[in-house]
Amino acid sequence: MPNAISGFSKLSKLDKIDWLISTYFTDKDSAKRLITQYWNSDEKLQKLHDEFIENTITNYYLPLGVAPNFLINDALYTIPMAIEESSVVAAASKAAKFWLDRGGFKAEVIATEKIGQVHFTFDGNFTALQSFFNKVKPKLIGSASGITKNMQRRGGGILDIELKNKTEDLANYYQLHATFETLDAMGANFINSCLEQFAQTFKSEAEDILDGKLDIVMSILSNYVPNCLVRAEVSCPITDLKSKDIENPEIFVEKFKQAINIAEIEPYRAVTHNKGIMNGIDAVVLATGNDFRAVEAGVHAYASRNGKYASLTHCTITNGIFKFWIEIPLALGTVGGLTGLHPLVKFSLELLEKPTAKELMQVVAVAGLAQNFAAVKSLTTTGIQEGHMKMHLMNILNQFEATVIEKAEIVNHFKTNVVTHSAVVDALKNLRN
Repeated sequence: MPNAISGFSKLSKLDKIDWLISTYFTDKDSAKRLITQYWNSDEKLQKLHDEFIENTITNYYLPLGVAPNFLINDALYTIPMAIEESSVVAAASKAAKFWLDRGGFKAEVIATEKIGQVHFTFDGNFTALQSFFNKVKPKLIGSASGITKNMQRRGGGILDIELKNKTEDLANYYQLHATFETLDAMGANFINSCLEQFAQTFKSEAEDILDGKLDIVMSILSNYVPNCLVRAEVSCPITDLKSKDIENPEIFVEKFKQAINIAEIEPYRAVTHNKGIMNGIDAVVLATGNDFRAVEAGVHAYASRNGKYASLTHCTITNGIFKFWIEIPLALGTVGGLTGLHPLVKFSLELLEKPTAKELMQVVAVAGLAQNFAAVKSLTTTGIQEGHMKMHLMNILNQFEATVIEKAEIVNHFKTNVVTHSAVVDALKNLRN
């Protein structure tokens, strides 16, 4: 077991690397070569990346791909996607192409309200606390005016503050439940600054008025944003669904709808179903410099809002019309954070024609819906492994360091053969022999 190290964060980048390599690696030269190999040759650009987080030693690459031909509200988009999983970008592109001639995707933002809370305890009379809150509420909002003035100038700011009594769930526990409009910013820093100011003012004002002990526990935004909603959908006559791999549209839609119905009532299926949706959503969220962990947490909480984890997508077949849609909470930003710092984030946002936060919400929701359509379509027709393993083929070949000529031979072989890991290994062995 290595010894603990003191003052690691104060070491230079090179000293950190030297300590790591000398402590954990046997082939020290190889480990150091790997780390430095991923540094950017542009020192200024590398320094920018070094300062995004703490204790940076190198860069960790993810592929940045694009999915073209997305028709969203009658406008064409090419969507940037940062993800390591094979077949995700291909599936999104295939779904985009499928719906391009069938009316495209329709999307609308339903609401953009974000939430933050001051959590506190109070052991006195609730009626007195409620009366005090009603009187002090304007002062709470006013105390944050220095923080909110720029946001208010653009049309955003604090929407409301409520006092919530949670003592039935936890003794002496209350909340200041605040709602915000942050426009094109994700708004985490703005919300948290407002909340901390609320807490400070609330505590100081209560000291000489309330009988009872009032303690602030914490002030923090919530990543659960059920009133920051976007909807995306596709629809067309069932007969228009006929294509190369959908010979009988009537049978296809019934099976497709049954697959969605299963995900609506069976949590084991719903989790994998929604994970596929998040393949598309996370890839765009990451490419545009947003917080995909926050989005994941909020979306999965929303999927459980009725007391049981369920599908995020839904399907109807009515009067010969197939409709497939998603409604999800997405707290996104196109200003602040990495959006103005990371060169590839700026590139991705320009590729999307510099969207507002609302426009980005629509694009991200569409990416999730497209991903789910492609997955469920594969599952209910050819099966998902056929396409997935063909995309995975190159990863297997790279694992065995196949040459360009070997790759061409193997890819040609599997145009008419089923791809499995063992089949690829056998084919490569036979070729090399």
